[in-house]
Amino acid sequence: MNPLVPLFILLSLPLAAIGLVLYTDTGIEPALFYAAVKTFVILGVIAGAMSFGAMKLSERTKP
Repeated sequence: MNPLVPLFILLSLPLAAIGLVLYTDTGIEPALFYAAVKTFVILGVIAGAMSFGAMKLSERTKP
């Protein structure tokens, strides 16, 4: 199993709660909220790709 999966779950729970509060707050600009969500998703995809690449690289160097 990818080691980022439990870490992603652990980080996504409080971020989802904060996002829900920000989304329901009327003083927050909606575009700012959506930009934060898009940034989180993009960084998550990059982190997953880097982890996958490191896993494949480590498998290749095993004797």
